[in-house]
Amino acid sequence: MSAISVGPADGLIVVDLQVDFCPGGALGVPEGDEIVPLVNRLLTVPGWFRVATRDWHPADHISFAAQGGIWPPHCVADSPGAAFHPDMAQGSIDLVVSKAAQKDAEAYSGFDGTTLPVELREKGVRRIFVCGLATDYCVRATALDGRKEGFEVVVLEDAVRAVDVEPGDGERAVEEMREAGCTFARSEDISG
Repeated sequence: MSAISVGPADGLIVVDLQVDFCPGGALGVPEGDEIVPLVNRLLTVPGWFRVATRDWHPADHISFAAQGGIWPPHCVADSPGAAFHPDMAQGSIDLVVSKAAQKDAEAYSGFDGTTLPVELREKGVRRIFVCGLATDYCVRATALDGRKEGFEVVVLEDAVRAVDVEPGDGERAVEEMREAGCTFARSEDISG
């Protein structure tokens, strides 16, 4: 894809670029920290609405193995692991969206149980650009829900990484997003 100029009708959604999802974290995504410089460049592009989502779990969240879920404890609210990656340009974020903050509800998508769709519409956003962690879970769910909410969705394919619990999960997620009408670009294609 060629250069894409962004402006007031566009939004950037950085999905869950948190310590626990980076290598060494409780649920580290392989090479997850490698996207930080790409995300930081995107966060400094002027003219668009910049959102960061985060898992913000209670200590007894339903997704944790002790409660019958499939994941180890991660991104517990106010814990060091729930913090955004320390090198992320947090000062450039316009809105932080906390998700999965109720103990009995899972929420992979930044749209699930949050004010995100309302906030985007209030800002006049019609097209969203999605990056972050992880391709096969929260990025996928956020992109698909963005389409369901009526937004044009562009996934920044070089600024995402997959967990790949099962080999190929990331590739299957990309195909599912394509089939839902998401388009794909690279972070260097974006300019203000």
